[in-house]
Amino acid sequence: SKLLTHKLGKLHRAFSIFIFNDENKLLIQQRALHKYHCAGQWANTCCSHPRPNEITHDAAYRRLYEELGFNTELLYVGNLIYRAEVSGGLIEHEYDHIFIGYYNGQVKFNPEEVAAVEWIEIPELINQINKTPEKFTPWVKEILTKFPDFKFKIMNS
Repeated sequence: SKLLTHKLGKLHRAFSIFIFNDENKLLIQQRALHKYHCAGQWANTCCSHPRPNEITHDAAYRRLYEELGFNTELLYVGNLIYRAEVSGGLIEHEYDHIFIGYYNGQVKFNPEEVAAVEWIEIPELINQINKTPEKFTPWVKEILTKFPDFKFKIMNS
């Protein structure tokens, strides 16, 4: 199960989606307050795990719609492996597939998954992460602070 995998810190597939608008702002989400880890922390647009035997790209489209209520084309831009301790004594150890996309419409987020959303410029997001790192999930910090080439690619897409 997903919970057992996180308790044991086993390496598993995941994905992180970064959606930008025409103003080159990133859509970030605050995780629902009842999530079993990282509740209330801010993350990238959408992140989750594929189901067994589900193609990761298909899972990304599915979860984007389930969490935020819209679809848009997603471009796979790379992957990374990271390991981080999170709340509740759990461990994220993920082979994370990263996707970007563009969207300018209305966001109708699912309150079971998401507490709030915000559009933010990448330099401001990094500034906020540096000031209050505890407010952000480990994976968004990992992606934006340890992979400057990825950050450059996003800002100049």
